[in-house]
Amino acid sequence: MKFTYTEKKDTRSGFGAGLAELADKNPNVVALCADLIGSLKMEKFIEKAPERFFQTGIAEANMIGLAAGLSITGKIPFTGTFANFSTSRVYDQIRQSVAYSNKNVKICASHAGLTLGEDGATHQVLEDIGMMKMLPGMTVINPCDYNQTKAATLAIADFEGPVYLRFGRPVVPVFIPEDMPFEIGKGIMLQEGTDVTIVATGHLVWESLVAADELEKEGISCEVINIHTIKPLDEEIILKSVEKTGKIVTAEEHNYLGGLGESIAGMLARKRPTRQEFVAVNDTFGESATPAELMKKYKIDSTAVKEAVKRILDK
Repeated sequence: MKFTYTEKKDTRSGFGAGLAELADKNPNVVALCADLIGSLKMEKFIEKAPERFFQTGIAEANMIGLAAGLSITGKIPFTGTFANFSTSRVYDQIRQSVAYSNKNVKICASHAGLTLGEDGATHQVLEDIGMMKMLPGMTVINPCDYNQTKAATLAIADFEGPVYLRFGRPVVPVFIPEDMPFEIGKGIMLQEGTDVTIVATGHLVWESLVAADELEKEGISCEVINIHTIKPLDEEIILKSVEKTGKIVTAEEHNYLGGLGESIAGMLARKRPTRQEFVAVNDTFGESATPAELMKKYKIDSTAVKEAVKRILDK
């Protein structure tokens, strides 16, 4: 395999590390949390800049309102809570107080997707990408590992405008080089191929690389693209790839309705109709189990990616 890993880390720790670095680098960065400091790994930021941290308690709507107000003063607010509380619970506040007026608020959401695991369906948000990408002007970012999450956290501090940054709880392989540049809105070609394009985001990027490696042993050449920024979508890298392969598999830890695959399908329908298979949760809620058990059951692991590639090649 072209990409390997020597350790596993949770992506939320990448956010925490990036935020702690911002405490030193950017005095305008402030952090807000809805009573989940440990879960969001915000402790080091608080140690470095306690005067720039605001504990709002279990009052997520108030947290978004406070962040919007702080942005008016020139501060760069980073809000932190679970992904379902960051979106569903406060969608009206985000729409009216942040997106509508294009405020410079960074909505940072941990524990996204099925890999939240044992906490079950009430906490496993699978519709957040769709909700946030529909808001005009909202940038949506879903990094794949610790290093990329840290890089994304640093990048959004310099980016003007509202951002939704999505990451997770489980430990996953760290395979993106620490010094790899992170450019908002630009996908990354991880592996070139000729038979099929695999476009993945978040935790499914590693699963797609595993699948591509196994398929290569069967004589199937896969091109693998990491789309960390779902909105704005890097159309150029996708169109260039499907011009070569003529087939695409999209892979994400999200409902297939409203996610990355749907964004790509809409773009391709307008610009280059292409056969597509979806690896995503099939319009259902999750349940309580380990992350690995859930990814297998709901068909969003490397085996599911392999099966999708073979389906599209058989058509």
